[in-house]
Amino acid sequence: MNKFKSRYKVVIYDCDGVILDSIESNYVFYNRVMEFLGRPEIDRCNNDAKRVLHTYSFNDVMEYFFVGDPRREDAFRFAKTIHYRDLMPYMRMEDGFVSALDQLRGHTSLAICTNRATSMDMIIEDFGLTGYFEYVMTASQVTNPKPHPEPLLKVLDYFKIAPEEALFIGDGEVDMQAANSAGVPFISYKTHLPALARLQHHAEIVQHVFTAS
Repeated sequence: MNKFKSRYKVVIYDCDGVILDSIESNYVFYNRVMEFLGRPEIDRCNNDAKRVLHTYSFNDVMEYFFVGDPRREDAFRFAKTIHYRDLMPYMRMEDGFVSALDQLRGHTSLAICTNRATSMDMIIEDFGLTGYFEYVMTASQVTNPKPHPEPLLKVLDYFKIAPEEALFIGDGEVDMQAANSAGVPFISYKTHLPALARLQHHAEIVQHVFTAS
């Protein structure tokens, strides 16, 4: 890889839907809250509900499902008792992800920008990702999570780089909106969102990051 140079100083990854296939774990999580309140399970044919529970921050998802519910606070309290590791069996890492990181590492800095709040450290440890990412930005570290640009702007500030010197890989509209608002080039993963490029496999990222030197 010595004859290649990275186009970007930092490559930033979303977590859910990009690093992890975690949609089933999200259904399990929120359906446990529904069961606690005696409400029916989330309709898996409801694409709007699927989009929200998979891409928005915990607080925003809870507001979406429980706004106006007299037991809203009970729902929040119960949800916070569900432990991440109870959900781990329902998650799997996306194919080729670590291989792509191994090719990128040493040529560009790596970061994460996710709407997860408290579980990212455990995910990094449990999925063998320790040491790959120089910076991890979560919803718990900002006032306004994605789709607001604040999380990405904080990543840029950490690395002291201009927006065009970073690349953000995401799979949701919140990722695209945050990237566009922050001025960061955006690549969509396994979606048809408007983007610099659309990837179906992590191996494809290398050709978008490196240029012959």
